[in-house]
Amino acid sequence: MKRLNLILIFIVLLMVILLARVYFLSIKSNTYYEELSKQNYIKRVYKAPSRGLIEDRNGVALAINNLGFSITVEPHLRSYKNKNKLLKIVKIISKHFPEYEEEELLKKYKKLDSPYKHDYVDLIDYIAYDDFFSKFTLFNSIEGIKVEPSVKRYYPFHNVASHVIGYVGKASKKDIENNELSRYSGIIGKNGLEKYYNDKLQGTLGYKDIKVNALNKEIEVLEEKKPNENNNLKITIDVRLQKFIQENFKERSGAIIVMDVHNGEILAAASFPEFDNNIFVGGISQKEWDDMRNSFDHPFTNKLVNGLYPPGSIYKMGISLALLKNGLSPNFSVYCSGELQIGNRKFRCWKQTGHGTTDFIKAIRESCDDFFYKASLKVGINKISKTMGELGFGHKTGVDQINEFIGVNPNKEWKRKRYNQPWYIGETVISSIGQGYTLVTPMQIARYTAFLATGKLPYPHFYKGQYKEPKKLDFNPKFLKIIREGMYDVANERFGTAARHLKSKVTLAAKTGTAQVITIPQSEKKRMKESELEYYHRSHAWLNTYGPFRNPQYTVVALVEHGGHGGSTSGPIVAKIYDKLYELGYIKK
Repeated sequence: MKRLNLILIFIVLLMVILLARVYFLSIKSNTYYEELSKQNYIKRVYKAPSRGLIEDRNGVALAINNLGFSITVEPHLRSYKNKNKLLKIVKIISKHFPEYEEEELLKKYKKLDSPYKHDYVDLIDYIAYDDFFSKFTLFNSIEGIKVEPSVKRYYPFHNVASHVIGYVGKASKKDIENNELSRYSGIIGKNGLEKYYNDKLQGTLGYKDIKVNALNKEIEVLEEKKPNENNNLKITIDVRLQKFIQENFKERSGAIIVMDVHNGEILAAASFPEFDNNIFVGGISQKEWDDMRNSFDHPFTNKLVNGLYPPGSIYKMGISLALLKNGLSPNFSVYCSGELQIGNRKFRCWKQTGHGTTDFIKAIRESCDDFFYKASLKVGINKISKTMGELGFGHKTGVDQINEFIGVNPNKEWKRKRYNQPWYIGETVISSIGQGYTLVTPMQIARYTAFLATGKLPYPHFYKGQYKEPKKLDFNPKFLKIIREGMYDVANERFGTAARHLKSKVTLAAKTGTAQVITIPQSEKKRMKESELEYYHRSHAWLNTYGPFRNPQYTVVALVEHGGHGGSTSGPIVAKIYDKLYELGYIKK
């Protein structure tokens, strides 16, 4: 009896196990195997959106997408059986578009095709609409070829604002690893705003779920989600002003920035020499690349944020604020004899005969070096450096451009870390006139000049979505009044260093700067004229301005590399820019 019961129990357990397995296979596993089955017959095809346009503040297109066509070819045509079909396709393409050689097309096909590839091979990415349209019917009827719409990035103003706008290029393997969408678009922002705002400009992917048969032929579309193309970028630049500046800066190298002093909007900004961004989209020749890369004028460098220069005398307003904030009286003055002797070295003023008795206003108006030599020794480099740091030097401005440099705002600790050497008082003297170790970017100078005009430090930007409230700094308004009076005199009074060259419809405040590129030997009794120096040994010519003086609205900063004196070189250009601002209605009378 017991044995019979054991047999019955075993049979029941076996039945339970079998039923449980049947339940699992028929019901629980259904979802899993259904998903596997779907993968066998449902294909998801991703669709990249058209890249967003870049427009100026008035809606003028600065970067667009030209319409054309791409040619893709059926995979697996390399076999002996299909070889003639592939050769026929390649011959037809080469016949109608001779720039594509048969051998190169075959080589490209063999490189991209594989036994595991089921999608068509991308043989030609883009042929312009006008070139292809008359042949569309022919190519669309050839078996093994697919003709699809394609776009190519185009910059209609060519080299205008090229560094700011930037360009796109083919996405590399590394790009694709970091940005999945670029796998489907094939391009990615490589420089300027194209790179900084790449995520916005590229939009978001769409897709189609397509039912296919065993031969990978499409049967029907099951689901479709369109790409998100709300991806245009309207920036603060006015291309009319940008073109005007380019026309007036011909055959020079350097940088110019026009910025709203209150909100940091940049109306125009250019790094010279410029280049045509379109050459990077279509592919640049080795000769073009070598010529640009080896140029002493560095056309590839975005000098607005990546050019580092000694500021020279345009630094003197900031130094004046540092001196006043750290204890010097507004009535402080020195007697300038033309030089200051420290040990065995003479630190000379630019005016050999000296400026006589000089206070803050006169020192700014006539750019007296000796005043700053002597005053800086009373305050010291560390306190000066701290104040200059508050004015933005040695820090990024936050402008929406890639890889912004911070420059050098030197002090004792900086030199110890950099060179493991002590700081000498002669270095304080040189730093007080914007020379020595001090290095700045033109964008830092534009921001600092806006502060001198308003008492607030704005954040420069090209896209309104990047706006941040200006930073309020703790400076005595009386000190700023002294600085502004000195800058007014520079542009308007008889001995002002820019007065003869800065003739505009707008009343301006300004400061000139002549930043030395080479050291003048102590044996040089009389300084050579800039015109007597070799071109690349000439000083950089700075001019920073704001206007109108009574109601500041804009700052214009100009740097002409190896331009000599800031007033004579940059003054006429800057005056024309303010007149253009007036003409365009940005400055009200």
